[in-house]
Amino acid sequence: MKTIVICSGGLDSVSLAHKIAAENELVALVSFDYGQRHKKELDFAALCASRLAVPHHIIDIRTIGAHLTGSALTDDVAVPDGHYAEETMRSTVVPNRNAIMLTIAFGLAAAQQADAVAIAVHGGDHFIYPDCRPGFIDSFNDMQRHALDGYASVKLYAPYVAGSKADIVTDGASHDTPFAETWSCYKGGMRHCGRCGTCVERREAFHLAGVNDPTDYEDPDFWLAATSAYAAQEVN
Repeated sequence: MKTIVICSGGLDSVSLAHKIAAENELVALVSFDYGQRHKKELDFAALCASRLAVPHHIIDIRTIGAHLTGSALTDDVAVPDGHYAEETMRSTVVPNRNAIMLTIAFGLAAAQQADAVAIAVHGGDHFIYPDCRPGFIDSFNDMQRHALDGYASVKLYAPYVAGSKADIVTDGASHDTPFAETWSCYKGGMRHCGRCGTCVERREAFHLAGVNDPTDYEDPDFWLAATSAYAAQEVN
C-alpha cells in the first residue's frame, strides 16, 4: 500500500513513518508550516525523510494559520504547563488543523497515485482535540471517498487512534525509531522544556512503556508532579 505520512517531526508521526516504512510502502512525508511557534519540529521531519530516503513535502499554509487565531501554538499566548489532559491545554487547539492538513494531503496523494494517507492521532488526543477522535477519522474517510469518487481511491490510515502514546513508544521502539531525533515541545526552545503538556505526556509515555527516554529536558522531573496533580483532580 503506497502511503504518504503526515509528519510533524514529533515522536508520534516519526514513529508512524518508521512503521509504514517497515510494513508498507512509504512514498513520501508531508509537513505543514502553519506559523507554529515550535517550527523547529519541521527540521526533525526533514531528518526523518532523509533517513528513510523518501521525498519530503513542506506545505506552506501560514496565510491560513494566521487567521486561525487564539491558539498558544500560533499566537502570543502562553503555553500552559501541566498534564496533557487538563482543561488548560485547550488553549493549544488550532481550529480544524487536522481537517485542513488532511484535505491537502489527500489531494497530494490522489495526484501522486498513493493508496493511503497516514496520520498519528492517538487516544490521548481525544479529550483536547476533536479532529483526532475516531468519529472524525471515520467521517473524514467517508467524505474523501465521495470527494475523489471516480478519480482516485485514497484511504485514511490512523493505526494509533484507539491507542495511547505509550503504545506508540512501544511500537516505535519495535521499528527502531530514533526517539532522540524527534521534537515534541510546544515552546520551541533549545531543549524540551519538560513542563508543557506535550512534554509531560512524552515523558509519561516512555515511563509507562518501560522504554528509555533519550530526550534532553530542562525540567526532567516535572512530569511526576503534573501527573500526580492531574490524578488527584480526577479523583475529586
